[in-house]
Amino acid sequence: MHLKRTNGEKVFTVFNVLFLLLISFITVYPMLYVIYASVSEPVQLVKARGILWHPLGFTSAAYKMVIQNRSILTGYGNTLFIVFVGTALNVFITSLAAYVLSRDGYFLKRFLNFFVVVTMLFSGGLIPFYITVQRLNLLDSLWALILPTLLSTYNLMIMRTSFAAIPVSLEESAKLDGANDFVVLTRIILPLSKAVIAVMILFYGVSHWNSWFNAAIFLNDRSKYPLQLVLREILISNDTSAMGNDLGANDQEMIAENIKYATIVVATLPIMCVYPFVQKYFVTGVMVGSVKG
Repeated sequence: MHLKRTNGEKVFTVFNVLFLLLISFITVYPMLYVIYASVSEPVQLVKARGILWHPLGFTSAAYKMVIQNRSILTGYGNTLFIVFVGTALNVFITSLAAYVLSRDGYFLKRFLNFFVVVTMLFSGGLIPFYITVQRLNLLDSLWALILPTLLSTYNLMIMRTSFAAIPVSLEESAKLDGANDFVVLTRIILPLSKAVIAVMILFYGVSHWNSWFNAAIFLNDRSKYPLQLVLREILISNDTSAMGNDLGANDQEMIAENIKYATIVVATLPIMCVYPFVQKYFVTGVMVGSVKG
């Protein structure tokens, strides 16, 4: 049965559509601006003012310089190591902790749950964090960006709640057949929690990919800089001297803007390509982890 809409509903629909279009434009335009600016002619880009609706000319010189820049290539390698190794360890440790905190009968379960929640509210601060990393002899090492942040309590709470929603009868049946806790976790709990695991991979992976602050604190060797720290130098310090080109001072200054935008595109594109593959699990995983407990 088709219901006739009132004038008020029609007006609301129009304003709703216009509002969503405005939000979409505000969201998408900055990305388009960066892409357009990265391939625009440097002289025209410097003179341009206001909204950039299309590339001003076309040149790929900035991308060539970015790709040839050893700092960016090294940063890519360091970041990929941190993302893949760090995310794998993050998910593994979070799964172990979530399993223990979600199962009944474990010693000190309530005590551990309480102190996990406390760490979400209170922090020791930056100086104790730095001293801890220093005492562990992790300074100027890529492991300083992985090991001290192995576990996110927020992600642990989501995964714990998801694990707790799995029927206990499955675990009991497996243990009657001789399975231990590790077998229950790997053969039953994890296969039934693909959605929340995908969300954990997304959360941890994006966090590692975008992280630069810990690297700025703990790393001194430029060859160990992750990609985001190299990008920060280019954007904030306005340092494009590592691009290894033979341009004059004026040309160098003009193309510096293109280089900044091209570097942003190169640094952002991989994570944007990965997101659509896990996006379908995103809402499901978060909702599963927030229904109970």
